[in-house]
Amino acid sequence: MRRLYVFDTTLRDGEQSLGITLNVHEKLEIARQLVKLGVDVIEAGFPASSPGDLAAVRTLARELKGVIVCGLSRAVEHDIDCCAESLREAGYPRIHTGIAVSPVHMAQKLRLSPDQVVETAVAAVKHAKKYVGDVEFYAEDAFRSELPFLVRVLEQVIEAGATVVNIPDTVGYATPWEYAEMVTYVMKHVSNIDKAVLSIHCHNDLGMATANSVAGIMAGAGQVEGTINGIGERAGNTSLEEVIMAIYTQRNRHGISTGVQTREISATSRLVARITGVPVPAHKAIVGANAFMHASGIHQDGVLKERTTYEIINPEVVGVPKNRIVLSARSGRHAFRHRLEELGYHPEHDNLEALYQSFLQLADQKGEIFDQDLHALLGDSGSEESRIMIKHISVTTAGASRATATVTLELDGAAVTDAACGNGPVDAVFKAIDRLVGEPVALEDYTLQSVSRGKEALGEATVKVRCADGGLVVGRGISTDVIEASARAYAGALVKVKRVAAGINSPASVVVADEAPVLQVTS
Repeated sequence: MRRLYVFDTTLRDGEQSLGITLNVHEKLEIARQLVKLGVDVIEAGFPASSPGDLAAVRTLARELKGVIVCGLSRAVEHDIDCCAESLREAGYPRIHTGIAVSPVHMAQKLRLSPDQVVETAVAAVKHAKKYVGDVEFYAEDAFRSELPFLVRVLEQVIEAGATVVNIPDTVGYATPWEYAEMVTYVMKHVSNIDKAVLSIHCHNDLGMATANSVAGIMAGAGQVEGTINGIGERAGNTSLEEVIMAIYTQRNRHGISTGVQTREISATSRLVARITGVPVPAHKAIVGANAFMHASGIHQDGVLKERTTYEIINPEVVGVPKNRIVLSARSGRHAFRHRLEELGYHPEHDNLEALYQSFLQLADQKGEIFDQDLHALLGDSGSEESRIMIKHISVTTAGASRATATVTLELDGAAVTDAACGNGPVDAVFKAIDRLVGEPVALEDYTLQSVSRGKEALGEATVKVRCADGGLVVGRGISTDVIEASARAYAGALVKVKRVAAGINSPASVVVADEAPVLQVTS
Protein backbone atom coordinates (compact mmCIF):
# COMPACT_ATOMS: atom_id res chain seq x y z
CA MET A 1 0.00 0.00 0.00
CA ARG A 2 1.06 3.60 -0.59
CA ARG A 3 1.92 5.34 2.69
CA LEU A 4 0.20 8.66 3.38
CA TYR A 5 1.89 10.91 5.94
CA VAL A 6 -0.34 12.87 8.34
CA PHE A 7 0.75 16.38 9.32
CA ASP A 8 -1.17 17.93 12.23
CA THR A 9 -1.24 21.72 12.56
CA THR A 10 -3.82 22.00 15.36
CA LEU A 11 -1.25 23.72 17.59
CA ARG A 12 -0.24 26.25 14.92
CA ASP A 13 -2.86 26.92 12.25
CA GLY A 14 -5.64 25.77 14.56
CA GLU A 15 -4.55 27.77 17.59
CA GLN A 16 -3.89 31.03 15.75
CA SER A 17 -7.55 31.11 14.71
CA LEU A 18 -8.95 30.89 18.24
CA GLY A 19 -8.10 34.33 19.53
CA ILE A 20 -6.47 32.63 22.51
CA THR A 21 -2.98 31.45 23.33
CA LEU A 22 -2.64 27.94 24.69
CA ASN A 23 -0.09 27.64 27.47
CA VAL A 24 2.78 25.18 27.37
CA HIS A 25 0.97 22.59 29.47
CA GLU A 26 -2.11 22.72 27.24
CA LYS A 27 -0.03 22.39 24.07
CA LEU A 28 1.91 19.50 25.56
CA GLU A 29 -1.27 17.71 26.63
CA ILE A 30 -2.70 17.93 23.12
CA ALA A 31 0.64 17.01 21.53
CA ARG A 32 1.00 13.88 23.65
CA GLN A 33 -2.45 12.78 22.57
CA LEU A 34 -1.50 13.44 18.94
CA VAL A 35 1.48 11.13 19.42
CA LYS A 36 -0.91 8.46 20.73
CA LEU A 37 -3.11 9.11 17.69
CA GLY A 38 -0.13 8.32 15.50
CA VAL A 39 0.29 11.44 13.37
CA ASP A 40 3.65 11.68 11.61
CA VAL A 41 4.30 15.41 12.04
CA ILE A 42 3.20 17.88 14.72
CA GLU A 43 3.51 21.54 13.75
CA ALA A 44 4.07 22.91 17.25
CA GLY A 45 3.89 26.62 16.54
CA PHE A 46 5.42 29.72 14.96
CA PRO A 47 8.50 30.37 17.13
CA ALA A 48 9.31 33.82 15.77
CA SER A 49 5.83 35.13 16.56
CA SER A 50 6.43 35.46 20.32
CA PRO A 51 8.75 34.35 23.14
CA GLY A 52 5.88 32.23 24.47
CA ASP A 53 5.49 30.34 21.21
CA LEU A 54 9.23 29.80 20.97
CA ALA A 55 9.23 28.37 24.50
CA ALA A 56 6.25 26.13 23.72
CA VAL A 57 7.88 24.73 20.57
CA ARG A 58 11.11 24.17 22.50
CA THR A 59 9.24 22.25 25.21
CA LEU A 60 7.41 20.05 22.72
CA ALA A 61 10.63 19.41 20.81
CA ARG A 62 12.27 18.23 24.02
CA GLU A 63 9.37 16.17 25.38
CA LEU A 64 7.87 14.45 22.33
CA LYS A 65 9.37 11.18 21.15
CA GLY A 66 8.90 9.22 17.94
CA VAL A 67 7.31 12.06 15.96
CA ILE A 68 8.56 14.87 13.72
CA VAL A 69 8.25 18.22 15.51
CA CYS A 70 7.90 21.13 13.12
CA GLY A 71 8.15 24.90 13.47
CA LEU A 72 6.73 27.42 11.00
CA SER A 73 8.64 30.37 9.63
CA ARG A 74 8.39 32.96 6.92
CA ALA A 75 11.12 33.05 4.31
CA VAL A 76 13.09 35.33 6.61
CA GLU A 77 16.44 34.44 8.19
CA HIS A 78 15.38 35.63 11.67
CA ASP A 79 12.28 33.40 11.59
CA ILE A 80 14.32 30.42 10.47
CA ASP A 81 16.90 31.05 13.18
CA CYS A 82 14.12 31.10 15.81
CA CYS A 83 12.78 27.81 14.43
CA ALA A 84 16.19 26.21 14.60
CA GLU A 85 16.72 27.40 18.17
CA SER A 86 13.35 26.05 19.32
CA LEU A 87 13.93 22.67 17.66
CA ARG A 88 17.48 22.05 18.93
CA GLU A 89 16.41 19.23 21.28
CA ALA A 90 13.97 17.54 18.88
CA GLY A 91 14.68 13.98 17.89
CA TYR A 92 13.19 14.62 14.44
CA PRO A 93 13.14 18.39 13.72
CA ARG A 94 11.56 20.00 10.66
CA ILE A 95 11.58 23.65 9.62
CA HIS A 96 8.52 24.69 7.58
CA THR A 97 9.35 27.84 5.63
CA GLY A 98 7.81 29.44 2.57
CA ILE A 99 6.43 32.39 0.67
CA ALA A 100 3.33 33.32 -1.32
CA VAL A 101 3.36 32.53 -5.03
CA SER A 102 0.05 33.85 -6.41
CA PRO A 103 0.00 37.07 -8.47
CA VAL A 104 -2.21 38.90 -5.98
CA HIS A 105 0.09 38.08 -3.07
CA MET A 106 3.31 38.83 -4.93
CA ALA A 107 2.10 42.15 -6.28
CA GLN A 108 -0.10 43.46 -3.48
CA LYS A 109 1.29 41.97 -0.25
CA LEU A 110 4.94 41.13 -0.88
CA ARG A 111 5.57 43.73 -3.61
CA LEU A 112 8.13 41.39 -5.12
CA SER A 113 8.67 40.32 -8.72
CA PRO A 114 8.38 36.61 -9.58
CA ASP A 115 12.17 36.40 -9.90
CA GLN A 116 12.58 37.93 -6.43
CA VAL A 117 10.09 35.44 -4.98
CA VAL A 118 12.06 32.52 -6.43
CA GLU A 119 15.31 33.97 -5.12
CA THR A 120 13.82 34.48 -1.64
CA ALA A 121 12.33 30.97 -1.55
CA VAL A 122 15.60 29.31 -2.52
CA ALA A 123 17.59 31.37 -0.01
CA ALA A 124 15.16 30.44 2.79
CA VAL A 125 15.41 26.72 2.08
CA LYS A 126 19.20 26.87 1.91
CA HIS A 127 19.35 28.76 5.20
CA ALA A 128 17.02 26.26 6.91
CA LYS A 129 19.06 23.41 5.51
CA LYS A 130 22.08 24.65 7.47
CA TYR A 131 20.23 23.67 10.65
CA VAL A 132 18.16 20.58 9.82
CA GLY A 133 18.02 17.90 7.16
CA ASP A 134 14.20 17.97 6.94
CA VAL A 135 12.91 21.21 5.38
CA GLU A 136 9.35 21.72 4.16
CA PHE A 137 8.56 24.55 1.77
CA TYR A 138 5.06 26.03 1.52
CA ALA A 139 3.99 27.85 -1.64
CA GLU A 140 1.30 30.02 -0.06
CA ASP A 141 -1.87 30.47 -2.14
CA ALA A 142 -0.58 27.87 -4.60
CA PHE A 143 -4.04 27.15 -5.99
CA ARG A 144 -4.41 30.73 -7.28
CA SER A 145 -0.88 30.79 -8.68
CA GLU A 146 0.09 30.46 -12.33
CA LEU A 147 0.98 26.77 -12.64
CA PRO A 148 4.14 27.16 -14.78
CA PHE A 149 5.49 29.59 -12.17
CA LEU A 150 4.52 27.20 -9.34
CA VAL A 151 6.46 24.44 -11.10
CA ARG A 152 9.49 26.72 -11.41
CA VAL A 153 9.42 27.57 -7.69
CA LEU A 154 9.01 23.96 -6.59
CA GLU A 155 11.81 22.68 -8.82
CA GLN A 156 14.24 25.24 -7.46
CA VAL A 157 13.39 24.77 -3.75
CA ILE A 158 13.71 20.99 -4.16
CA GLU A 159 17.07 21.56 -5.82
CA ALA A 160 17.98 23.76 -2.83
CA GLY A 161 17.22 20.90 -0.44
CA ALA A 162 13.50 20.93 0.39
CA THR A 163 12.36 17.44 1.42
CA VAL A 164 8.63 18.30 1.41
CA VAL A 165 6.79 20.80 -0.81
CA ASN A 166 3.38 22.04 0.27
CA ILE A 167 0.86 23.44 -2.25
CA PRO A 168 -1.95 24.97 -0.16
CA ASP A 169 -5.42 26.08 -1.11
CA THR A 170 -4.88 28.92 1.35
CA VAL A 171 -8.27 30.60 0.92
CA GLY A 172 -10.44 27.54 0.33
CA TYR A 173 -11.22 28.50 -3.26
CA ALA A 174 -10.73 25.15 -4.99
CA THR A 175 -13.18 22.44 -5.96
CA PRO A 176 -12.13 18.79 -5.71
CA TRP A 177 -11.59 18.22 -9.43
CA GLU A 178 -9.62 21.46 -9.81
CA TYR A 179 -7.41 20.68 -6.82
CA ALA A 180 -6.76 17.18 -8.15
CA GLU A 181 -5.83 18.72 -11.51
CA MET A 182 -3.28 20.99 -9.80
CA VAL A 183 -1.72 18.05 -7.92
CA THR A 184 -1.58 16.03 -11.16
CA TYR A 185 0.03 18.96 -13.00
CA VAL A 186 2.69 19.34 -10.32
CA MET A 187 3.41 15.61 -10.28
CA LYS A 188 3.84 15.59 -14.06
CA HIS A 189 5.76 18.81 -14.59
CA VAL A 190 8.08 19.26 -11.60
CA SER A 191 11.07 17.34 -12.96
CA ASN A 192 12.58 16.50 -9.56
CA ILE A 193 9.34 15.85 -7.63
CA ASP A 194 10.59 12.32 -6.93
CA LYS A 195 13.14 13.86 -4.54
CA ALA A 196 10.46 15.35 -2.26
CA VAL A 197 7.11 14.51 -0.70
CA LEU A 198 4.20 16.51 -2.12
CA SER A 199 1.98 17.87 0.67
CA ILE A 200 -1.52 19.35 0.54
CA HIS A 201 -3.08 21.89 2.91
CA CYS A 202 -6.69 22.96 2.37
CA HIS A 203 -9.06 25.43 3.97
CA ASN A 204 -12.82 25.13 4.27
CA ASP A 205 -14.18 28.47 3.05
CA LEU A 206 -16.50 26.77 0.56
CA GLY A 207 -17.03 23.68 2.72
CA MET A 208 -14.82 21.47 0.55
CA ALA A 209 -11.56 21.12 2.50
CA THR A 210 -12.01 17.40 3.18
CA ALA A 211 -13.15 16.67 -0.38
CA ASN A 212 -10.26 18.68 -1.82
CA SER A 213 -7.77 16.90 0.41
CA VAL A 214 -9.05 13.45 -0.53
CA ALA A 215 -8.97 14.44 -4.21
CA GLY A 216 -5.38 15.62 -3.82
CA ILE A 217 -4.41 12.36 -2.14
CA MET A 218 -5.98 10.31 -4.93
CA ALA A 219 -4.04 12.41 -7.44
CA GLY A 220 -0.74 11.44 -5.80
CA ALA A 221 -0.04 13.69 -2.79
CA GLY A 222 2.05 11.93 -0.14
CA GLN A 223 1.24 14.11 2.88
CA VAL A 224 -2.01 15.69 4.08
CA GLU A 225 -2.15 18.62 6.50
CA GLY A 226 -5.05 19.55 8.74
CA THR A 227 -6.34 20.01 12.27
CA ILE A 228 -8.38 18.04 14.75
CA ASN A 229 -12.07 19.01 14.55
CA GLY A 230 -11.20 21.22 11.57
CA ILE A 231 -10.42 24.30 13.67
CA GLY A 232 -8.55 27.00 11.80
CA GLU A 233 -8.62 30.36 10.05
CA ARG A 234 -12.05 31.64 8.97
CA ALA A 235 -14.17 28.54 8.20
CA GLY A 236 -11.42 26.21 9.35
CA ASN A 237 -8.87 23.74 8.03
CA THR A 238 -9.24 20.23 6.71
CA SER A 239 -10.61 18.00 9.49
CA LEU A 240 -7.93 15.38 9.87
CA GLU A 241 -10.32 12.85 11.39
CA GLU A 242 -12.54 13.08 8.30
CA VAL A 243 -9.69 12.56 5.85
CA ILE A 244 -8.22 9.74 7.94
CA MET A 245 -11.50 7.86 8.02
CA ALA A 246 -12.23 8.55 4.34
CA ILE A 247 -8.94 6.84 3.55
CA TYR A 248 -9.46 4.10 6.15
CA THR A 249 -12.92 3.06 4.98
CA GLN A 250 -11.69 2.56 1.39
CA ARG A 251 -8.06 1.62 2.10
CA ASN A 252 -8.23 -1.66 0.18
CA ARG A 253 -9.93 -0.07 -2.80
CA HIS A 254 -7.37 2.71 -3.18
CA GLY A 255 -4.30 1.03 -1.69
CA ILE A 256 -3.49 3.87 0.71
CA SER A 257 -2.66 3.54 4.40
CA THR A 258 -1.67 5.82 7.31
CA GLY A 259 0.04 5.20 10.62
CA VAL A 260 -2.94 6.58 12.58
CA GLN A 261 -4.41 4.64 15.50
CA THR A 262 -8.04 5.30 14.66
CA ARG A 263 -9.31 4.25 18.11
CA GLU A 264 -7.70 7.41 19.50
CA ILE A 265 -9.72 9.73 17.23
CA SER A 266 -12.67 10.30 19.57
CA ALA A 267 -10.47 10.93 22.62
CA THR A 268 -8.29 13.35 20.64
CA SER A 269 -11.31 15.28 19.39
CA ARG A 270 -12.74 15.63 22.90
CA LEU A 271 -9.41 16.78 24.32
CA VAL A 272 -8.97 19.48 21.67
CA ALA A 273 -12.55 20.69 22.17
CA ARG A 274 -12.08 20.88 25.94
CA ILE A 275 -8.76 22.71 25.93
CA THR A 276 -9.58 25.16 23.14
CA GLY A 277 -13.15 25.80 24.29
CA VAL A 278 -14.43 25.17 20.74
CA PRO A 279 -17.31 22.66 20.98
CA VAL A 280 -17.84 19.94 18.38
CA PRO A 281 -21.22 20.30 16.63
CA ALA A 282 -23.53 17.34 17.22
CA HIS A 283 -23.79 16.68 13.46
CA LYS A 284 -20.01 16.81 12.88
CA ALA A 285 -18.79 13.86 10.81
CA ILE A 286 -16.88 11.12 12.68
CA VAL A 287 -16.69 12.85 16.09
CA GLY A 288 -20.08 14.57 16.54
CA ALA A 289 -22.52 13.29 19.17
CA ASN A 290 -24.95 12.26 16.43
CA ALA A 291 -22.36 10.65 14.14
CA PHE A 292 -23.47 7.13 15.11
CA MET A 293 -27.03 7.91 16.20
CA HIS A 294 -30.00 6.34 14.40
CA ALA A 295 -33.35 8.08 14.94
CA SER A 296 -35.42 6.87 12.00
CA GLY A 297 -37.41 3.71 12.64
CA ILE A 298 -36.36 2.32 9.27
CA HIS A 299 -32.70 2.97 10.07
CA GLN A 300 -33.00 1.47 13.54
CA ASP A 301 -34.59 -1.66 12.12
CA GLY A 302 -31.86 -2.00 9.52
CA VAL A 303 -28.97 -1.47 11.97
CA LEU A 304 -30.42 -4.00 14.44
CA LYS A 305 -30.62 -6.58 11.66
CA GLU A 306 -27.23 -5.79 10.14
CA ARG A 307 -25.06 -2.89 11.36
CA THR A 308 -23.55 -2.16 7.94
CA THR A 309 -26.94 -1.29 6.44
CA TYR A 310 -26.64 2.22 7.87
CA GLU A 311 -23.15 2.36 9.42
CA ILE A 312 -20.12 2.53 7.15
CA ILE A 313 -17.85 2.83 10.21
CA ASN A 314 -17.95 0.65 13.29
CA PRO A 315 -18.09 3.20 16.17
CA GLU A 316 -15.45 1.23 18.05
CA VAL A 317 -12.95 1.91 15.25
CA VAL A 318 -12.85 5.61 16.20
CA GLY A 319 -12.98 4.97 19.95
CA VAL A 320 -16.73 5.20 20.53
CA PRO A 321 -17.68 2.03 22.45
CA LYS A 322 -20.85 0.29 21.30
CA ASN A 323 -21.68 -1.22 24.68
CA ARG A 324 -21.46 0.40 28.06
CA ILE A 325 -21.42 -0.56 31.73
CA VAL A 326 -23.96 1.34 33.78
CA LEU A 327 -22.06 3.30 36.42
CA SER A 328 -23.53 4.48 39.70
CA ALA A 329 -22.50 5.13 43.29
CA ARG A 330 -22.41 1.35 43.75
CA SER A 331 -19.75 0.88 41.06
CA GLY A 332 -16.28 -0.03 42.27
CA ARG A 333 -12.89 1.27 41.28
CA HIS A 334 -12.34 -1.53 38.78
CA ALA A 335 -15.51 -0.75 36.81
CA PHE A 336 -14.72 2.95 36.98
CA ARG A 337 -11.16 2.48 35.71
CA HIS A 338 -12.31 0.03 33.01
CA ARG A 339 -14.84 2.51 31.66
CA LEU A 340 -12.29 5.33 31.63
CA GLU A 341 -9.87 3.17 29.68
CA GLU A 342 -12.60 2.28 27.17
CA LEU A 343 -13.14 6.01 26.66
CA GLY A 344 -9.42 6.57 26.04
CA TYR A 345 -8.39 7.89 29.46
CA HIS A 346 -5.45 6.41 31.36
CA PRO A 347 -5.09 8.38 34.61
CA GLU A 348 -1.99 7.99 36.71
CA HIS A 349 -2.36 5.65 39.68
CA ASP A 350 -1.99 8.47 42.20
CA ASN A 351 -4.70 10.49 40.48
CA LEU A 352 -7.16 7.61 40.09
CA GLU A 353 -8.32 7.63 43.71
CA ALA A 354 -9.06 11.38 43.64
CA LEU A 355 -11.00 10.93 40.40
CA TYR A 356 -12.92 8.01 41.89
CA GLN A 357 -13.93 10.08 44.91
CA SER A 358 -15.12 12.87 42.61
CA PHE A 359 -17.03 10.25 40.62
CA LEU A 360 -18.77 9.00 43.81
CA GLN A 361 -19.77 12.55 44.76
CA LEU A 362 -21.26 13.07 41.33
CA ALA A 363 -22.99 9.69 41.38
CA ASP A 364 -24.59 10.54 44.73
CA GLN A 365 -25.96 13.71 43.17
CA LYS A 366 -27.38 12.29 39.96
CA GLY A 367 -27.64 8.50 40.21
CA GLU A 368 -26.57 6.98 36.90
CA ILE A 369 -23.34 8.29 35.38
CA PHE A 370 -23.20 8.56 31.61
CA ASP A 371 -20.18 8.72 29.32
CA GLN A 372 -20.65 12.47 28.92
CA ASP A 373 -20.37 12.85 32.70
CA LEU A 374 -17.05 11.01 32.68
CA HIS A 375 -15.72 13.16 29.83
CA ALA A 376 -16.68 16.25 31.80
CA LEU A 377 -15.23 14.85 35.03
CA LEU A 378 -11.89 14.02 33.41
CA GLY A 379 -11.83 17.29 31.54
CA ASP A 380 -12.42 19.22 34.76
CA SER A 381 -9.57 17.52 36.60
CA GLY A 382 -6.28 19.33 36.43
CA SER A 383 -3.17 20.20 38.29
CA GLU A 384 -3.49 21.09 41.94
CA GLU A 385 -1.07 23.94 41.41
CA SER A 386 -2.26 27.52 41.65
CA ARG A 387 -5.88 26.80 42.41
CA ILE A 388 -8.93 28.67 43.62
CA MET A 389 -11.16 26.80 46.03
CA ILE A 390 -14.81 27.79 45.86
CA LYS A 391 -16.16 27.48 49.39
CA HIS A 392 -19.56 29.17 49.34
CA ILE A 393 -21.92 30.83 46.89
CA SER A 394 -25.16 32.50 47.98
CA VAL A 395 -27.41 34.31 45.52
CA THR A 396 -30.48 36.43 46.25
CA THR A 397 -32.65 37.53 43.35
CA ALA A 398 -35.07 40.41 43.09
CA GLY A 399 -37.03 39.86 39.94
CA ALA A 400 -35.76 38.47 36.68
CA SER A 401 -32.90 40.89 36.12
CA ARG A 402 -31.44 41.83 39.51
CA ALA A 403 -29.41 39.61 41.81
CA THR A 404 -26.91 39.86 44.66
CA ALA A 405 -24.21 37.22 45.04
CA THR A 406 -22.03 36.55 48.08
CA VAL A 407 -19.00 34.41 47.24
CA THR A 408 -16.36 32.90 49.53
CA LEU A 409 -13.13 31.72 47.91
CA GLU A 410 -9.94 30.27 49.28
CA LEU A 411 -7.06 32.21 47.74
CA ASP A 412 -3.46 31.42 48.67
CA GLY A 413 -4.69 29.47 51.69
CA ALA A 414 -6.90 32.26 53.08
CA ALA A 415 -10.69 32.44 52.97
CA VAL A 416 -12.01 35.68 51.49
CA THR A 417 -15.59 36.81 51.01
CA ASP A 418 -17.19 39.59 48.99
CA ALA A 419 -20.55 40.41 47.43
CA ALA A 420 -21.71 42.13 44.28
CA CYS A 421 -24.90 42.97 42.41
CA GLY A 422 -25.51 42.05 38.81
CA ASN A 423 -27.99 41.54 36.02
CA GLY A 424 -28.96 38.04 37.09
CA PRO A 425 -27.28 35.43 39.30
CA VAL A 426 -24.38 34.55 36.98
CA ASP A 427 -23.42 38.17 36.35
CA ALA A 428 -23.52 38.86 40.08
CA VAL A 429 -21.31 35.85 40.84
CA PHE A 430 -18.79 36.92 38.17
CA LYS A 431 -18.61 40.43 39.62
CA ALA A 432 -18.09 39.10 43.13
CA ILE A 433 -15.26 36.87 41.90
CA ASP A 434 -13.78 39.87 40.08
CA ARG A 435 -13.68 41.80 43.34
CA LEU A 436 -12.00 38.92 45.15
CA VAL A 437 -9.42 37.95 42.55
CA GLY A 438 -8.64 41.48 41.41
CA GLU A 439 -7.67 40.86 37.80
CA PRO A 440 -8.75 43.47 35.19
CA VAL A 441 -10.50 41.39 32.53
CA ALA A 442 -13.42 41.74 30.12
CA LEU A 443 -15.84 38.88 29.53
CA GLU A 444 -15.84 38.10 25.80
CA ASP A 445 -17.99 34.98 25.64
CA TYR A 446 -20.02 32.76 27.94
CA THR A 447 -21.79 29.52 27.03
CA LEU A 448 -23.66 26.98 29.10
CA GLN A 449 -24.78 23.57 27.94
CA SER A 450 -25.85 20.21 29.28
CA VAL A 451 -23.16 17.58 28.84
CA SER A 452 -25.06 14.52 30.01
CA ARG A 453 -28.53 13.09 30.37
CA GLY A 454 -31.02 12.83 33.17
CA LYS A 455 -32.83 15.21 35.50
CA GLU A 456 -29.58 15.95 37.35
CA ALA A 457 -27.54 16.44 34.18
CA LEU A 458 -24.18 18.15 34.44
CA GLY A 459 -23.99 21.69 33.18
CA GLU A 460 -20.78 22.76 31.48
CA ALA A 461 -19.92 26.45 31.43
CA THR A 462 -17.23 27.91 29.18
CA VAL A 463 -16.02 31.49 29.41
CA LYS A 464 -13.53 33.50 27.39
CA VAL A 465 -12.05 36.57 29.03
CA ARG A 466 -9.77 39.20 27.56
CA CYS A 467 -6.71 40.14 29.60
CA ALA A 468 -5.32 43.63 30.03
CA ASP A 469 -2.70 42.86 27.36
CA GLY A 470 -5.42 41.93 24.85
CA GLY A 471 -4.95 38.17 25.00
CA LEU A 472 -7.81 35.72 25.48
CA VAL A 473 -7.98 32.80 27.90
CA VAL A 474 -10.58 30.08 28.31
CA GLY A 475 -12.06 28.84 31.57
CA ARG A 476 -14.30 25.84 31.99
CA GLY A 477 -16.38 24.42 34.84
CA ILE A 478 -18.85 21.62 35.40
CA SER A 479 -21.46 21.00 38.06
CA THR A 480 -25.03 19.82 38.44
CA ASP A 481 -25.71 23.44 39.45
CA VAL A 482 -25.33 25.88 36.58
CA ILE A 483 -24.34 28.81 38.82
CA GLU A 484 -21.55 26.78 40.41
CA ALA A 485 -20.39 25.58 36.95
CA SER A 486 -20.31 29.20 35.77
CA ALA A 487 -18.37 30.30 38.86
CA ARG A 488 -15.80 27.56 38.39
CA ALA A 489 -15.34 28.46 34.72
CA TYR A 490 -14.89 32.16 35.43
CA ALA A 491 -12.54 31.62 38.36
CA GLY A 492 -10.52 29.18 36.26
CA ALA A 493 -10.07 31.80 33.56
CA LEU A 494 -8.92 34.34 36.16
CA VAL A 495 -6.34 31.91 37.55
CA LYS A 496 -4.90 31.56 34.05
CA VAL A 497 -4.81 35.35 33.72
CA LYS A 498 -2.93 35.66 37.02
CA ARG A 499 -0.41 33.04 35.97
CA VAL A 500 0.15 34.67 32.58
CA ALA A 501 0.63 38.03 34.32
CA ALA A 502 3.17 36.40 36.65
CA GLY A 503 5.01 34.88 33.69
CA ILE A 504 4.06 31.33 34.65
CA ASN A 505 3.00 29.29 31.64
CA SER A 506 1.68 26.19 33.35
CA PRO A 507 -1.67 24.66 34.26
CA ALA A 508 -4.15 26.12 36.65
CA SER A 509 -7.23 24.61 38.16
CA VAL A 510 -10.30 25.55 40.09
CA VAL A 511 -11.53 23.12 42.68
CA VAL A 512 -14.28 22.93 45.22
CA ALA A 513 -13.90 21.91 48.82
CA ASP A 514 -13.89 18.22 49.84
CA GLU A 515 -17.61 18.65 50.14
CA ALA A 516 -19.63 20.55 47.59
CA PRO A 517 -19.69 24.31 48.22
CA VAL A 518 -22.68 25.69 50.03
CA LEU A 519 -24.81 27.17 47.29
CA GLN A 520 -27.97 29.05 48.18
CA VAL A 521 -30.34 30.81 45.81
CA THR A 522 -33.26 32.74 47.16
CA SER A 523 -35.70 35.12 45.54
